[in-house]
Amino acid sequence: QVQLVESGGGLVQAVGSLRLSCAASGRTFSSYGISWFRQIPGKERDFVAGIGWRGGRAYADSIKCRFTISRDNAKNTVALQMNSLKPEDTALYFCAARPDYISYRQHDYEYWGQGTQVTVSA
Repeated sequence: QVQLVESGGGLVQAVGSLRLSCAASGRTFSSYGISWFRQIPGKERDFVAGIGWRGGRAYADSIKCRFTISRDNAKNTVALQMNSLKPEDTALYFCAARPDYISYRQHDYEYWGQGTQVTVSA
């Protein structure tokens, strides 16, 4: 069982930065792939970035070169550093966990946090 808690969301102006954090419980955190998804009302959750249990990373094209995902297995946390934010990045951001490798598909994930809201003003 893995429990996930996101933090770090908020209101920021365009071209600003935010750092999201996903804190996980569970002794097997290091064996899980962790990803960030985001969702706007009325839409499906979209993959943003993910990091596998061996540290391999993947990013959505829309945020590549602006966002960076990292993990600290000693602290059971995954961070998403978001730079050069745009109004279209406004969404509810979730972290999700699945064993081993990441997936681009939300339905492949077993565990989800409650989400943290990111709002980017123009």
